[in-house]
Amino acid sequence: MKYITFTIPCYNSENYMEKAIQSILPAGEDVEILIVNDGSSDGTEEIGRKYAREYPSIIKVISKENGGHGDAVNSGLSQAAGKYFKVVDSDDWVDGESLLKILEKVKEFDREGTDVDMLVSNYVYEKVGMERKKVIHYRNVLPQNEVFRWEDIGSFHLDQYILMHSVMYRTEILRLSQLKLPKHTFYVDNIYVYYPLPHVRKLYYMDVDFYRYFIGREDQSVNEKIMISRVDQQIYVTKSMISMYDLRMITDKKLRKYMINYLAIMMTVSSILCIRSKNAENLEKKKELWIYLRQKDYKTFLKIRYGILGQTMNLPGRSGRKVSSMAYSVARRLIGFN
Repeated sequence: MKYITFTIPCYNSENYMEKAIQSILPAGEDVEILIVNDGSSDGTEEIGRKYAREYPSIIKVISKENGGHGDAVNSGLSQAAGKYFKVVDSDDWVDGESLLKILEKVKEFDREGTDVDMLVSNYVYEKVGMERKKVIHYRNVLPQNEVFRWEDIGSFHLDQYILMHSVMYRTEILRLSQLKLPKHTFYVDNIYVYYPLPHVRKLYYMDVDFYRYFIGREDQSVNEKIMISRVDQQIYVTKSMISMYDLRMITDKKLRKYMINYLAIMMTVSSILCIRSKNAENLEKKKELWIYLRQKDYKTFLKIRYGILGQTMNLPGRSGRKVSSMAYSVARRLIGFN
């Protein structure tokens, strides 16, 4: 039996993918590793095949034409045999000790028939040049060492939202939710963690520093200059998330609040990228995005627009945009992303 499927989307990843693969191998036969070669033109395929020959009962290579990160995740999910599903990006890795603890907990769930829909753990910003690594944990907001529900959660800090790095879903939940990420689109990891949430009933949090999130490559999708150049895709993902649910129909108040706050963060990121681009066309796109939210869900619009983030992102004039940009720079330093 495979308890966890680890999917590694790879596109021209020959220079770093082996670290990701090797970090998971200590879990042995209890897991499977799906290396999804997303139409690479370098040695990605050969490296994957080499590991598959060496570990034929653990590693499988899925080769496909290029469809982007989300499409690679879709391919992994469609072939996953594990009870739980975890995405590890090809330039990231996992901590070996934490991996074994999580695997043991998942086995315990299986033995006792107490499977959860979502398992959350900590992640670490492995940022180039930073001696002190920032750990994102959930000790203050999620119950520990017990199965819990949305009604049991506390209030998340801005830097504490559940990202792809910190979440592992039960595979069947992702399939039941009919999750399908868009092709050729960046930043779909937000859809991955947001869309299945109303299907999640039982959660579990393990206070282990499991996922190592590497930041520092110039060509990385979370590099600020690249994010600005791809602001249309950021806006597309944000609009997709706005359209997914009528949040008034989410009956659990704490889950609804969490989802609204997640949308507020997405609106903030999209808005600040438009502002920092200093491009008149992008400023119009920012305005249109807020109109889109207002038309789709007026009540949610009011909560986000007149919350702290919404007000900061919509200060009038050039001086207002300068304040918004400064606020983003401060948040960037505090949170530690890109």
